[in-house]
Amino acid sequence: MRKVYLDYNATTPIHPEVATYTLPFLHELYGNPSSMHWAGREVRPYIDQARECIADMIHAHPEEIVFTSCGTESDNHAIKGVAYSRRDKGNHIITTRVEHPGVLNTCAYLEKRGFEVTYLPVDSYGVVAPDAVRKAIRKDTILISVMHANNETGTLMPIEAIGAIARDAGVLFHSDMVQALGKIPIDVNKMQVDLAAFSGHKVYAPKGVGILYMREGVDIDNLIHGGHQEAGRRAGTENLLGIAAFGKACEAMHREMAEERPRLERLRKKLLDGIMARIEDVQLNGHPEFRLPNTLNLSFGFVESESLLIGLDLAGIAVSAGSACSSGSPEPSHVLLSMGIRPEVCQSALRISLGRDTSEEDIDYVLDVLPEVVGRLRSMSPFYTKK
Repeated sequence: MRKVYLDYNATTPIHPEVATYTLPFLHELYGNPSSMHWAGREVRPYIDQARECIADMIHAHPEEIVFTSCGTESDNHAIKGVAYSRRDKGNHIITTRVEHPGVLNTCAYLEKRGFEVTYLPVDSYGVVAPDAVRKAIRKDTILISVMHANNETGTLMPIEAIGAIARDAGVLFHSDMVQALGKIPIDVNKMQVDLAAFSGHKVYAPKGVGILYMREGVDIDNLIHGGHQEAGRRAGTENLLGIAAFGKACEAMHREMAEERPRLERLRKKLLDGIMARIEDVQLNGHPEFRLPNTLNLSFGFVESESLLIGLDLAGIAVSAGSACSSGSPEPSHVLLSMGIRPEVCQSALRISLGRDTSEEDIDYVLDVLPEVVGRLRSMSPFYTKK
């Protein structure tokens, strides 16, 4: 059976260059990077090199890169760190209703501890209005947190405009940029971002490594306490293999992005056009233009996404019904609901995300299989009448 993987927003396979590069870290390069002896000195340069590669990709300084275990940890560190370090200045946080659970659940945690959170609405495309952010700022606002690219729909937020608003108001600005890294250019200075979260396994590095970008001069409370690692900002023995892999993956993706981005846009367009031509009652969720090059979120009328997922999986096609972090929840997507989409339409949605291994043949195969699966499921629905 042919296997087609179209769930790159959930995780990515290891880049071939990364796999080759990290092999020595499973054998001879095993030292603790914080050790002063030869084994530690031998591996420390690899962490420094990774820090430089990642900083170069997002137009940051190497000392502004803090290695973590994942994007969710980075989100937690940024939001809790600002909240507790600036509590004497205020207790108000601004975010949106469509954020990743790593942001929303952290804000909910802080609400139980006396902080106030404003959850801004989005329009029908899933975009928050910069003016709404400006109007929500109060004298006691200490943080604005708005994601760069939505993990479910691929919709891009007006990060530059929001960054300018935050800077003018003297409020720290955090962004979950996990889905944007490696897919579209990122310039944290141009965007005026103070704190940003990234994750290795979204850019063809292993799971278990992330980044918190922390602008120079920004001082926040630590999330993890212990040793002196990461200039005292994140305790714990460094994940040498993961960090080295993340750096190499960023180096590769930075080099490939100029060609890969238009290729993915072309394949995404071919898939969308093919689906719309072959299947009726399909709705595109998210902004039609301002979106990631690799992501589609589509609702298939009169079909439940779980049944559609199973039908496609039986044909060897791997997609998702939304965020992997929300998998298992019986509730409709909070992202789609916040866009004003009806619950029954939300529950018929699929997220299809392409990657560097996606081929024309993969798209052709999906366009052959998907109409048959949707048709079979609709034939069992008492509510569906073919037009």
